[in-house]
Amino acid sequence: MATSIYATGLNGGLAATSLRGSWGTLVYGEDYAQLVTNSVPNHVRFGKPTRMVPMMKNVNEGKGLFAPLVVVTRQIVGKKRFNQLRGKAIALHSQVINEFCKSIGADAKQRQGLIRLAKKNGEKLGFLA
Repeated sequence: MATSIYATGLNGGLAATSLRGSWGTLVYGEDYAQLVTNSVPNHVRFGKPTRMVPMMKNVNEGKGLFAPLVVVTRQIVGKKRFNQLRGKAIALHSQVINEFCKSIGADAKQRQGLIRLAKKNGEKLGFLA
């Protein structure tokens, strides 16, 4: 099973050589091939990649004309009650936008665009701080 590997020198002569490992162990022919195939895995497994969870955060948080008023109100009333009041205010504003769109004959796409515009304006003014 152990065979030697011969290499041809520059002058055409044959010189017997053997493959040596980094620690000085002799590895010949089929033994070397078996060593390489057994030491290298056929496949490599990777764990699931971790994915960042998107955060719904206002980029203008703490900025805007009304941001200080919103922050003080949240501290006074409490976060839970404040979010309830904010939800009611947003719902009422959406109803006003819907009624306006009905009166001018705007379609659903235009109405949705107006609601998005209202949200962006609210962020810029600090209502969503």
